[in-house]
Amino acid sequence: MDLVNVFSQKEVSLIDVREPFEFAMGHAPGAVNIPLGTVPSRVEEFRKMPQPVILYCRSGNRSGQAMMYLKACGVSEAYNAGTVEEVMYYQHLAAQQGKPQGAR
Repeated sequence: MDLVNVFSQKEVSLIDVREPFEFAMGHAPGAVNIPLGTVPSRVEEFRKMPQPVILYCRSGNRSGQAMMYLKACGVSEAYNAGTVEEVMYYQHLAAQQGKPQGAR
């Protein structure tokens, strides 16, 4: 599934895996901050979140690591959306299609 369609889902969980100070400097609308270092201890929380789970960070590296870890732990609908700028672009495209993403 391409990311525009992922963002167009009725309900998604948008997770920023950057550190809290990075999140405080700006984040995508609807995002929740769960730093990469805390992901392993919060797997059950991810399993209970509305699916799909969309992850992003500053470069796409940390969110890629989080996605791989979560998929290995059984969270099959985890997606790496890359950067905050890319997330806002996908949100914009989904809204233009008349399907604004529902954020957690």
